[in-house]
Amino acid sequence: MTSTAATPPRGRRSARSVGDDRESAILGTAERLLAQRPFADISIDDLARGAGISRPTFYFYFSGKDAVLLTLLDRVIEEANANAVAGGVLDRLAEDPQTRWRELIHRFHETFGAHRAVVLACAEVRGTNAEVRRLWASVMEHWVQTTEAAIAAERRRGAAPDGLPARALAIALNSMNERVWYATFAGDGPAIAEQDVVDVLLDVWLAAIYRTRHSPTAMVEPG
Repeated sequence: MTSTAATPPRGRRSARSVGDDRESAILGTAERLLAQRPFADISIDDLARGAGISRPTFYFYFSGKDAVLLTLLDRVIEEANANAVAGGVLDRLAEDPQTRWRELIHRFHETFGAHRAVVLACAEVRGTNAEVRRLWASVMEHWVQTTEAAIAAERRRGAAPDGLPARALAIALNSMNERVWYATFAGDGPAIAEQDVVDVLLDVWLAAIYRTRHSPTAMVEPG
């Protein structure tokens, strides 16, 4: 999957480079604090102090704490998309569908799990922050389109049966993943145990796409 978040981080002045040490310190502080308390309880002073800078200096890098959160989300999305396309997982789906789908779900789980504080904070503010909502909607649309294309390809080669529109199925599966991961990471029960979540999601994906819980037909090279 290619990243849909190719624009510069929101609210940050373009005069500074992404690799700037102070910006990195602000972002690192934000992610550390998010693991300790809700986004609403984190102040600009907290971020500035943690980064070892003054409050006025903070505003040279970011327009506010929402811009910090959006930049963190941009980075998580970029990392998730990069991990997802590594090795051409979906391009090699026909080789071993069950293994490839599991690998894809596992890669997203690892990325989101490593940055769960950011993911949970974005879910927390999405209802009130239009920019977070728009960014996440564009990302979900990208993943839906990618999944839809993969399902359609599996149907064309005869591995998956025709059925519900591929796009509708892709929307349902990606939305399910989003909610299940949120519940698992937040402990917002009922929730699936983290060590089981990838296998449970995979089981549902296989059943929905291939109408079976068993490994679908792999591509057989002509002899």
